[in-house]
Amino acid sequence: MNAQHKIKSLLDQLNTVIVGKKAQVQDCVACLLAGGHLLIEDVPGVGKTTLAHALSHTFGLQFSRVQFTADLMPSDLTGVSVYERGKEAFVFHPGPVFAQVLLADEINRASPKTQSALLEAMEEKQVSVEGETRALPHPFFVIATQNPHDQLGTFALPESQLDRFLMRISIGYPDRAAERLLLAGADRRDMVSSLLPLLSGDELTELQRQVQAVHTADPLLNYVQDLIAATRSGRWFLQGLSPRAGIAMLRAAKAQALISGRDYVAPDDVQAVLPQTIAHRLVPVGDAGRGAVEQVRAMVEAVPLP
Repeated sequence: MNAQHKIKSLLDQLNTVIVGKKAQVQDCVACLLAGGHLLIEDVPGVGKTTLAHALSHTFGLQFSRVQFTADLMPSDLTGVSVYERGKEAFVFHPGPVFAQVLLADEINRASPKTQSALLEAMEEKQVSVEGETRALPHPFFVIATQNPHDQLGTFALPESQLDRFLMRISIGYPDRAAERLLLAGADRRDMVSSLLPLLSGDELTELQRQVQAVHTADPLLNYVQDLIAATRSGRWFLQGLSPRAGIAMLRAAKAQALISGRDYVAPDDVQAVLPQTIAHRLVPVGDAGRGAVEQVRAMVEAVPLP
């Protein structure tokens, strides 16, 4: 089975659970194929956690879930050493972060101290506990959900944490037809538990290798650099994109191209992933009068195509 057939089967299965949200589901698949971490932000009850469960089941990965709360401590994530009398030594007990997929549910309900415990894990795929560095399983993905910042009991994610997420998406309310299916159909949680894993670890690694091998021509790289330069011009945003953000944008565009059945990146691929990939890293200028996503789209319209 070639890459396009595998990816189509992934999307088809996910769309049976998350109805009416094909674009958002495709973004999630592109994010994980690109080897990035995913942030799903929206009001409670629209399917954020269900989508994260469905992704881990469909990708066939070892799964761990943590409900973030105000009293969650960093050691609750990374693990702790406990003295065992029989061994007369301290024995490390791994925390839930030692999984291939970590669902950080309502991540912004934990304190910044606990949120920052994920920084090393997300960037280096390892954790340092009590002076020892321990590698995390491969592959390692964080799928985090968060509620809007104006809700009670939430802490805004620091910029350094947001920068570790390849994409931030919003699910939104379903349309009338999709909501009718939700009201009249089976419980989504029961459907998730019955999902079959469609990839092995080797198959996922191969798909990620194919994403990295997608070709980027010089004119396309010029376009990406023009977009990055536009974010730094001071016209659209207070601060521009970092080189790491530019690399992340290109990785997401490569995954989008592979999903579309091409072995090269087109400007359409860059534009398709741009708001989800860079808006959470940017703050619009004071007189913009619109949010970060709308500002990114306005900037794209102003930057000429190659």
